[in-house]
Amino acid sequence: MNNQRLTQTQRQELKLSPQQIQLMKLLQLPLIELEQRIKEEMEINPALEDTRENDYEDNEPTVDESDNGENDDYNDDEVDFSKDDEFDINDYLPEEDREDYSYKLQANNYSCDDDDYEAPIVNEETFQDYLNQQLAYRDLTEKQLEIGEYIIGNLDDNGYLNRPVPNIVDDMLFTMNLSTTEEEVTEVLSIVQELDPPGIAARDLQECLLIQLKRLQEDNPFHKDYSLAITIVKDYFEEFTKKHYDKISKKLEVSNRDLKAALDEILKLNPKPADASSSGTKNIHYITPDFFVFVRDGKVELSLDGRNTPELHISKQYLKMLEEFSNSKDTRNKQEAVQFVKQKIDAAKWFIDAINQRQNTLYVTMKAIVDIQEEYFLTGDETKLKPMILKDVADKVGLDISTISRVANSKYVQTPYGTFLLKFFFSEGITNDEGEEVSTREIKKILKDAVESEDKSNPMTDEQLMIVLKEKGYPIARRTVAKYREQLGIPVGRMRKKI
Repeated sequence: MNNQRLTQTQRQELKLSPQQIQLMKLLQLPLIELEQRIKEEMEINPALEDTRENDYEDNEPTVDESDNGENDDYNDDEVDFSKDDEFDINDYLPEEDREDYSYKLQANNYSCDDDDYEAPIVNEETFQDYLNQQLAYRDLTEKQLEIGEYIIGNLDDNGYLNRPVPNIVDDMLFTMNLSTTEEEVTEVLSIVQELDPPGIAARDLQECLLIQLKRLQEDNPFHKDYSLAITIVKDYFEEFTKKHYDKISKKLEVSNRDLKAALDEILKLNPKPADASSSGTKNIHYITPDFFVFVRDGKVELSLDGRNTPELHISKQYLKMLEEFSNSKDTRNKQEAVQFVKQKIDAAKWFIDAINQRQNTLYVTMKAIVDIQEEYFLTGDETKLKPMILKDVADKVGLDISTISRVANSKYVQTPYGTFLLKFFFSEGITNDEGEEVSTREIKKILKDAVESEDKSNPMTDEQLMIVLKEKGYPIARRTVAKYREQLGIPVGRMRKKI
């Protein structure tokens, strides 16, 4: 017996339009990536043009910027091109823009004397190139040189070799058809470890420090004795990392003075040897802020950085093509041609609208942050930062929390006190002894100051730090102190001990 039956149910679903998806993606992009994204869109959509480029080409006057696209309602359904209903370009374009439908991405707030800043293209040798050049000067066979270059190619960003020797042997056989042995690879590895900077191609921190100490001893055989430091790293590395200095002193039967001198030499070493390379062998990364905050006459001023962002508009050429196709008597090809041009113009309009909405969303979000944290922007004092979470900003500007999160996640603001991620200004709050809600950032600042001013020979425990905070009017638990300490990257008291 068939029990199938037809039922009707009603449910609500949230579906995002292509424009909303496009906006969310654009919101997440920082300024440099946004500029690249705009250039990519201009390459794939010829109906999208940069107003500034046209100004340079034909010196035409800039178009009216009053149009915000509020009245731009298009019908996305297919146009019917019957003989009784001829297509009219004026039915497609908004009434106020029938002569010239174009508008800028942003207002031009810059003087004609201002120069556009173009980020420099960095074309420098890599750290691997730097090592390979040194390796080429060594007296090696062709096979040894291939092994050495393969080892260098497997170093991580800190200069360590995390690939075990047996795996390297297998990799070279399968990927390069080069048969070798563990002994051969180990021999070449020791040669690579002799390159500059010292400590390169080590397989762990202990080996990295040993390589550097032995190099120092070889370079200064008569001026300094590194034997104690080498012994500590070689035979008592676990005690050294845990700062069990008393155990080391007793086992080696050395005075605290000699032990401290050896530890000082170890602490001078570089645990990340790749960072020791010259600036000419590394690329420099620049941060381009999305916002600028200035303080003038006791008032906080905010602006968006859009100097290098193209000022977009709809191509006049495509609008003219659309009009010509609509007036054409060749009805056989007219529908396909007009649909193609209309699709490109629609895509360009949607993209411009998304960029405009992105700029507006960024501005109102940052303006809300500035309003809430105005006292900080006026003084630069971190203790003046108020408790603020995503919901506070979302409620103030009337946007969704996820939207605020996308804005705050990867955007930078340049202030008189430095350049910060927007996330820097967000923090939770607790209530102090006086019943006033204060930011956890203020507590972390006091905690950091207390650790910096402590006696390093007898650092404070979390329990003692809790007492210090309580005396200052911040009654928080020891567990919370430990959490804040870890967030600040401060080790436990035992690991902060110095002789």
